[in-house]
Amino acid sequence: MKSMILAAGRGERLRPLTDQQPKPLLPIAGVPMIERTVCNLVAHGITDIIINLSYKGELIRDYLKTGKQLGARLSYSEEGPEALETAGGILNALWFFEDQPFLVVNGDVYTDYCYAHLRDQTVSTAHLVLVPNPDHHPQGDFGLLDRNVVNQAQHMLTFAGIGIYHPGLFDGLPQGRLPLGPLLRQAIETGQVTGEYHDGLWMDIGTLERYQRVNQLLCDPED
Repeated sequence: MKSMILAAGRGERLRPLTDQQPKPLLPIAGVPMIERTVCNLVAHGITDIIINLSYKGELIRDYLKTGKQLGARLSYSEEGPEALETAGGILNALWFFEDQPFLVVNGDVYTDYCYAHLRDQTVSTAHLVLVPNPDHHPQGDFGLLDRNVVNQAQHMLTFAGIGIYHPGLFDGLPQGRLPLGPLLRQAIETGQVTGEYHDGLWMDIGTLERYQRVNQLLCDPED
């Protein structure tokens, strides 16, 4: 299975740390977060990876290069100065997946999730990993009934930014800036999306506070 790491965002909520470097290169306990993600994928047998680039993307490419030193085979999808959002970014890189289901991982999550679980997952449209709602997102995104993802449920969960998608999900979409959320909700409404629950470590590193928290966790795990 091939994979994509979403790394094109500006990281506005992490300023001033992102004024001079892109968010994916911010270090977590001394290791850039995107390097941790690549290494985690490789450790679970996923080595063919494409990374989308926009804001200061050349710094990411210069740092990771071909990925050989990490055991990966990296490709890059250039989006220009304006990022294409999630669905638009995936659509721009769809050629890489050769009409096969593929894994997409947000570049700003830290998790102990075992990506190997997804390598043999059967996907007709999409399969999402859901996690407990963090304090900053108490309302959640989706529900999970058995293995079916639903738009509304009594107990809502948060989308982990980890999912498998069939290329057919993006059929007919125009090139350009497109969010993924509405596309997923439409597929969920027609019963096309499965999911699973992960109750292990998962952190969205989207703000200065959460960035400081994950560094504290790794530097002082007993705290």
